[in-house]
Amino acid sequence: MILRIICHTTGMGFAAVARVIDERWVACEVLDQISFGLKPGDETRLDKVPCPELRRVKEPVIIEHVAADRVCSFHHAPPLGQFKSYISLPITLEDGQFFGTLCAIDPNPNRINTPEIVGMFKLFCELLAFHFHAQEQRASSALRLQEERKETELREQFIALLGHDLRNPLGAISSGAEFLKLTPLDEMAVRVVDAMQRSVVRMSELINDVLDFARGRLGSGIDVSRRITTGLEPALNQVIEGLAEAWPGRQIVTHYLLSEPVNCDLSRIAQLFSNLLSNALTYGEAAQPIHVRAISKDGAFELSVANAGSPISASAQERLFQPFFRGEEQPKQQGLGLGLYIAAEIARAHGGQLMVTSTPEETRFTLRMPSA
Repeated sequence: MILRIICHTTGMGFAAVARVIDERWVACEVLDQISFGLKPGDETRLDKVPCPELRRVKEPVIIEHVAADRVCSFHHAPPLGQFKSYISLPITLEDGQFFGTLCAIDPNPNRINTPEIVGMFKLFCELLAFHFHAQEQRASSALRLQEERKETELREQFIALLGHDLRNPLGAISSGAEFLKLTPLDEMAVRVVDAMQRSVVRMSELINDVLDFARGRLGSGIDVSRRITTGLEPALNQVIEGLAEAWPGRQIVTHYLLSEPVNCDLSRIAQLFSNLLSNALTYGEAAQPIHVRAISKDGAFELSVANAGSPISASAQERLFQPFFRGEEQPKQQGLGLGLYIAAEIARAHGGQLMVTSTPEETRFTLRMPSA
């Protein structure tokens, strides 16, 4: 349609959009009403176009009459002798890259060097550049969509691997260890079986952490199944009892004021609490107690874990809730550095927030969320 408008407006018989690459002139779209002989896809060398001046394709070239043009008047090589008028304007893409030309040619002289015609060519060149950019964007979007689909498939395969293929061998090892404990064993064998069972538990915890990371970071976030519960205190005490066995001699002081039920995923809150308490046991001063406080009142629930010890630097606090971040390692520290990240994601899934304050006196992690 653009080429038809150009030919109708200028009176010229041939119009084309051409891609110019190095020394090649390639026809992209052509309207040929004078049997010039070029078709879309045809190409020629720049030195074969009607005027040597047209090698400067990045600038407008406007020739109304070859014989009167000071640049082309002495050039009579074919096919110039057949044509008298020529106009060519550059097509420059949005990123500044030169694409090619919008041009027209005719065997007769034509008055084309007017503001109206040159302005029309410029507008059409801008329109073509916008069109080419839109095509490129669509192609790029389609490629990104295809890549995202592949990433989604890989993510689902990864989560399936963690959730199924790694748990099955662990289940077999755990069952085998339980079976061995039912048989007569000497003292050394008992210690080996106990170590196997502890390793299974630890490996299962690591799988859960990585699975939660994959769901939270690569998927749609950590899933929670919330319901009204009044059983927070027993759940928190169960976490404390389990960790106390691994940290004998450590003092954990609790303060509960759970006057209102809490709408939450109880297992996820227990997981969050376990991560916070494990962190306090790892980094806290061994001779000082850890203080646990849980309060639900006035439509809000707050759970905090505080320990004495060296304060967390301001720069480290900025990264605490990022995945795989680990502070200064302690002798008993284990894990991938996902605990605080997962705890923060659980808080967010409950519409709450996990915060930290750290002074020379204490470091305190606090979950605040609506209780309803």
